[in-house]
Amino acid sequence: MSSPAAATPDPAEALDILPLHALLAPGTAPPALATQIRPIVPEDDDPLQALVAELRNYQRELELQNEVLNYSQAVAESASERFETLFASIPLPLLVVDEYDMVVQANAMAHRAFQPTEKDRLLVNFKPFVHAQDKERVLEAFALAQASGRAELHEVAFDITEGHQLCGDLHVAGVAVPQQSGPPTWQYLCAVVNQGPLLAERKALQERNQQLYASERRLESVINSALDAIICVDRNQRITVFNPTAAALFLCSPQDALGSPLERFLPDASRALAFAQLTTQAVLGEMTGMTASGHDIPVEVSVSFEHHSSGDTTTIFARDLTSRKRAEAQRGALENQLRESHKMQAVGTMAGGIAHDFNNIVGAILGNVELAKADCLDNPAALESLREIEKAGRRARDLVRQILTFSRNDKPERRPVQIREVMLDTARLLRVSLPPAIELQVHEPDADLPPLMADPTQVEQALFNLCNNAMQALGEERGSIQMKALCVAPDSYQCERMGLPVAEYMVFMVQDSGPGMDAATQRRIFEPFFTTKPVGQGTGLGLAVVHGVMRTHGGAVDVHSEPGQGSCFTLYFPLGGTPAEAAPPCSAPLAAPPAAQPSAAAAARHVMYVDDDQALVFLFQRLLRRRGYQVSGFNDPHEAVAALRENPARFDLLVTDYNMPGFSGVDLLTQALQINPGLPVALASGYVTAEIEQAALAAGAKALIHKPNDVQEFCATVHELLNP
Repeated sequence: MSSPAAATPDPAEALDILPLHALLAPGTAPPALATQIRPIVPEDDDPLQALVAELRNYQRELELQNEVLNYSQAVAESASERFETLFASIPLPLLVVDEYDMVVQANAMAHRAFQPTEKDRLLVNFKPFVHAQDKERVLEAFALAQASGRAELHEVAFDITEGHQLCGDLHVAGVAVPQQSGPPTWQYLCAVVNQGPLLAERKALQERNQQLYASERRLESVINSALDAIICVDRNQRITVFNPTAAALFLCSPQDALGSPLERFLPDASRALAFAQLTTQAVLGEMTGMTASGHDIPVEVSVSFEHHSSGDTTTIFARDLTSRKRAEAQRGALENQLRESHKMQAVGTMAGGIAHDFNNIVGAILGNVELAKADCLDNPAALESLREIEKAGRRARDLVRQILTFSRNDKPERRPVQIREVMLDTARLLRVSLPPAIELQVHEPDADLPPLMADPTQVEQALFNLCNNAMQALGEERGSIQMKALCVAPDSYQCERMGLPVAEYMVFMVQDSGPGMDAATQRRIFEPFFTTKPVGQGTGLGLAVVHGVMRTHGGAVDVHSEPGQGSCFTLYFPLGGTPAEAAPPCSAPLAAPPAAQPSAAAAARHVMYVDDDQALVFLFQRLLRRRGYQVSGFNDPHEAVAALRENPARFDLLVTDYNMPGFSGVDLLTQALQINPGLPVALASGYVTAEIEQAALAAGAKALIHKPNDVQEFCATVHELLNP
């Protein structure tokens, strides 16, 4: 045998140096075996001794190999024990499957998972447990494990029983097992990580995330569709949420508003956020906001404070009060208009009642003046005085008619009115008394203006009163009065303010350059008898009559005036009216034949006069007796009915007042015609409306007499009725 090299260490010495715990330690590589045995005796000694030495060396080598084998066996047994312990104690189903799908080994977790009870299918093969939809994936995983050593699948379903399914992640490790002869066989270590609880938790988490996402979407939808402005700010009062309503309210896009300080839009609210630590909610009430362009807007603000770990968030709710302020202003205007309407209605009712009684007084004065004039034909001084009394009485009669025009609610007699003619007629009447310093300008109306269906007399009266009022406002100062007409369609707000329906209107405008009026005066200008003129220069009925005319026509009068800026009155007449049906003409002759001396024909006629005013009864008794008639006067209509029943043929004519306490003239007319159907009846009233006229004529009246009237007119009516 050849001798070993001098530099090669002695294996026996190396084995002696290596400690025992290192030899038995897991993972320690076994010591290298000597390939050559150092001879105990030199080679040139006795051959027998050399053989003995060689045998001893060989024995030594066998002993060393035996120790190494014992060590390897101990290490292998230790590793096997550790593997078995680990395989059995891992809380996961572990299976060792050979290449023929036979389960070589399975831990207790695998048996409990794949064979929960003894009656269930035996865990002999692995792949039959795989759900049909996952079999292809599992085969690919085994092939990948054989090629690369390992494979992993997620959410593989295993059919354990008919009603139970296991779902988990499958981890496969391929191991090539060498054979004594032939190629190595493959075994696969399969670990099933049961994802049931994790999947349930993951599913719950996903559902929760979906719910949170849906909740966020709903919250976003609520914020974006809210009618109030919603603004969220952080702890530094920087805007983080700015909904579309806020963008529309403050005239600022959300992109521009985000990150801006809150005081840019709500300076007062930003100062109030200092109390965030004291409460969670607060109503700040009405404040003044500011748009992006710098305009002020009224808003109502409330805030909500949220305190959380990531920081504090404040939500501001701002409601636009512009519409409410406008509605409150409109409501205030309507309430004022309603109060004015009620006041004017009450004043009109009172004025109508006063005018009715005053009519009788004026009638008695004018009638007695007429009689006194006939008695004083030879006394010029007395006649002069009587004429002055008559003049004053006629002025009083005209005043009463204006009061009745203001107070009456009957519909006017409508017929087509030519706008240009009415304006020119009014101007012609005004120029008679127009001072030279005042210029009257009548603007020519458009030729295509539709005709106005109204009472021409009342329209002219309203225009005349407005122009006359403007002329008196100017006084001796130099100025101008403008009168124009046009067709307009006011907007809904203007119509609502004046109490008119939305439609087209014929508008008359009378504008002056006078001193104007303040708001306090404008609130009272339509009240009867209210005037700013000195005593003796105005009755206070001009504008009240205008108000009455517009009310009876279903229109309105509007005024705009400021001190020192003049005044502008606008009359709104509704278009599209139809002319009223013409009432049957009343038999009222224009003139009466002179009857200075009683005639035989007149003396044979008997007239019954009924009125609740004794002065009028006495007046007309004297008046008709001077004309030669027999007259029976009654203050009580019941007594008149009794006289008719007693002798129906005694009376040839009945003249009765319309308004009497407890018994109207129509009632007396009806009973009189029941007693004597051929008896002519005339009704007298100072308040004759279209309804009264139609009711009287329908009941059988032959004529209507307006009080106070001229004596000649009254006598002409009596003569006409007695001599048809």
